[in-house]
Amino acid sequence: MNRALFSPPCADLNDEPVEVVADDRERESGVIDSFRGIANVSVRIERLASGDYLADRRILFERKTLQDLARSIVDGRLFKQMVRLAESKYKAVLILEGTGKDAECLGVRREALQGALITISLILGIPVLRSMAPEETARLIVYAARQIQSLGKAGYPRPGYRPKTKKGRQFYILQGLPGVGHERARRLLEKFGSVEAVMLASQNDLLTVEGVGAKTANRIRWAVSEKIESYGAEPGL
Repeated sequence: MNRALFSPPCADLNDEPVEVVADDRERESGVIDSFRGIANVSVRIERLASGDYLADRRILFERKTLQDLARSIVDGRLFKQMVRLAESKYKAVLILEGTGKDAECLGVRREALQGALITISLILGIPVLRSMAPEETARLIVYAARQIQSLGKAGYPRPGYRPKTKKGRQFYILQGLPGVGHERARRLLEKFGSVEAVMLASQNDLLTVEGVGAKTANRIRWAVSEKIESYGAEPGL
């Protein structure tokens, strides 16, 4: 393993204190123990409503190993988790942890994994970061928090539009779907009640929404789902 990947951050960021709240289900991940080896980082363990780590009360990280990513696609957990993450009031980030060796024999095709990551990053707007191991995940979380702190002190504006209210965030997510503007997003929310319900709605259910035709319904389903036959035993990532 290349130890250079785990070298300390730049000196001007290294002294900034960072508070991390870790979900209690992450006790065995190895990440929490790694936080304790980084200077000026305090860790509190409690149950989080979504995500695995809340850093500096600003950034909410979901950590997934490559194997867990594959399993969560197949059993349907992934998009439910990602929608809850995207609806959070915090900046949401997905960290994928693992190496090429870990990617062997995942049981899903490369195209299925790529399709899921496209939906997460481009449609839900959640950045995806890569980490090789728990130690690097811990350092990545701390470094991200310190870099945001540094930018804030320098007065740099954060790029991009980030709605502050939950309803605004719901509209923001839904308008990222193909063919869905503000009016269709409003009607989808009125019909289904939540972004998660929209993501899980069948094509026939989508067609019951005023202004959503067969073409739009088909494009929405294409964007948020993978056909079950695309999952197979072909390894690789």
